[in-house]
Formats: sequence, C-alpha cells, structure tokens
Amino acid sequence: MKRVFKYILFAFIAIFILGTFVYLFKNSRPKVDQYEELTVEARDIERTTIVTGKIEPRNEVNIKPQINGIIAELYKEAGQMVQEGEIIAKLKVIPDMNQLSSAQSRVRLAEINLKQAKTNYEREKALYDKDLVSADEYDKIFQAYNQAVEERAAAQDALEVIRDGVSSTNAKGSSTLIRSTITGLILNIPVKVGNSVIQANTMNDGTTVATVANMKDLIFDGNIDETEVGSLAEGTPMTITIGALPEYKSQAILEYISPKATDNNGANQFEIKAAVDVSSDHMIRSGYSSNAEIVLESATQVPAIEESAIEFDGDDSYVYIKTEDAKEPYERIQITTGISDGLYIEVKSGLKLGDKVRGNKIIEEK
Repeated sequence: MKRVFKYILFAFIAIFILGTFVYLFKNSRPKVDQYEELTVEARDIERTTIVTGKIEPRNEVNIKPQINGIIAELYKEAGQMVQEGEIIAKLKVIPDMNQLSSAQSRVRLAEINLKQAKTNYEREKALYDKDLVSADEYDKIFQAYNQAVEERAAAQDALEVIRDGVSSTNAKGSSTLIRSTITGLILNIPVKVGNSVIQANTMNDGTTVATVANMKDLIFDGNIDETEVGSLAEGTPMTITIGALPEYKSQAILEYISPKATDNNGANQFEIKAAVDVSSDHMIRSGYSSNAEIVLESATQVPAIEESAIEFDGDDSYVYIKTEDAKEPYERIQITTGISDGLYIEVKSGLKLGDKVRGNKIIEEK
C-alpha cells in the first residue's frame, strides 16, 4: 500500500514539474500581436473647416440729430420696430447765442429794408397810376419790394430755426424731431430724456440717439486662417450654427473675402462675410456668436481607408497590406493619398477597392 502511495506521489510531482515547464516555455515565447484588418472601400469624403464669427445685420444705421439740443421726449425703445421717417425722439433746442444774435440782427435789418421798399413802392405806384413814370421803372421798384418781403420772411424763418429748431412755414420738417432713416428694428437707444446731444460736424461724429438695423438681412462675419483661404471662392455655401440656439441651423453663401490679412495673436487671418438665410422660426439677435462649417474640398465614391491605418514618414505615406505568407502576414507598401475628413482618407494609388490593410488596433494577443 505504501508502494502505491509512493508511485502516486511521484506522479503528482512529475505532473507539477511538467506543467511548470510548459507554462514557463509558453511565457518565454515571443507574443504575436493580432491586429484588426481594414478594407479599402468607396466613400464620399469632404474636407471641412469651422470658422468662428458672429451674426450681424448688413445695414446698421446710427440715427443722429440735425441740431444741438436736449432730449425732451423719447417715443420709442430698444426692441421695437420703426418705419422710415417715423419719429424716435424730440429735442429741446439750446440756441447758440452768437447765431441767435446774428439772426435777430438780420431780422431787424430786413424789417428796415422792407419798410423802405414799401415806402418806395407806394410812392412809385401813385406816380405810375397817373402815368408819370414808365412801366419799366415801376416794375423795378415793385421787384425790389417783393425781394424785401422775401428777405424778411427768410430772416424770420432763420431766427425761428435757431431759436426753436423749426420754422412756422416748415413745421413738418422740424429738425427737433429725430426720425429713423430706415425701416428696421431698434437695437439700442443709448440716450435718456434730459441728455444733451450734438449734431455731426467736421470736428465731431455727433451723438447717436438710436441704432436701427434691418434684421431680415443678416450676414455672418468671421475670420479664416491663411492656410485655408485659398480653397474658398465667392458663392461657396456654408452651414451656420449659433451657440445660443443649439437646435438652429441655417445656410449661408460666401459674399466677401478680404484681400488683406490681419494679425490675430500671431496668425494671419482673412475676414469673410456670408449672406445668411434668415428663418422666421427663430429670433436672431445682433452679435450672436456663431460657427460656419465650410466644405473646402470633396470627392465622391473614391477608394478610402481609415487614416489611423496610415504610417506617415515625412511627405510619404505607407500601409501594411495583407499577404498570403503566414510568417509575414503584412507587407509595408507606399501609397499616394488625397483629401481627408479626419477619419477617412482618399487613396489615389497603391491600393484598390477590397484590399485589406493592417489597422493600428490590437484585438488579440497569441
């Protein structure tokens, strides 16, 4: 019995030693990596870029007063629609004392001249009625009288405009009434009742009373890098997305590419503008930050593989194509590539549809 037990013990020891040897032998062998295989397929590939910018109205107009004064009344507020010619505000005129004094002096002089012209006209008319003067002389005196009347009226109008901002003969065209010059949405009214405002002149841009824009005619304004601007042309379509409206998408057509670059933190960029197709389903506000997706290049149904399968060496591209050799299942070959969308890349030569190449993902280890 003891002999049988001894044989069993020796058998267990032998099996243990043999198992250990097999385990160590397997672990000492080099591991062979098993890679995923990718197939060359026909695909549509587009190379796109994203341009950041903002949405702006094409026509944004600053409404300014025609005279100096103080805001007496505001009839509109930001966010309201306004028609061309509609009144936005009313001014209280603060006359310039030198101009006022000059206008008053002009009125007094015109009254003196009118009084003298009227006296001359009445005297001449009495003589003309008695046939004591010629018609030619009478006509000259009558014309001088009419000119004096017109000069008196013009001087009075000038005085009223300087003093009140409007003349009695042209009340509808009052310069104290600030009117919108376009039809659109009031974006901003930066003044309040009581604020002083000045008219534009050669020394000053004048005070902006309101900013009005046509929000049905919007543009995308952004900047694109110099490495990509060469692929653009006027008329290129793009897709607009707005950060404040996650579900909003709109189409736009490129209208303008700046001929001159601007330095943006050390990078040369070119300004671009595109007409945006405005949707009535969303309220688009001026200044919204937005992105424009632009297709720079495209290819239809071309041989393509995942870009991750390509090994780049300088300007050359290589892949590992599957072979029939069990010991060397893949062969490194050079290929010519085309455009890439970041995931897939066009293969111009070196591979054909259906070829299998080695990917860079290890799926099993033997």
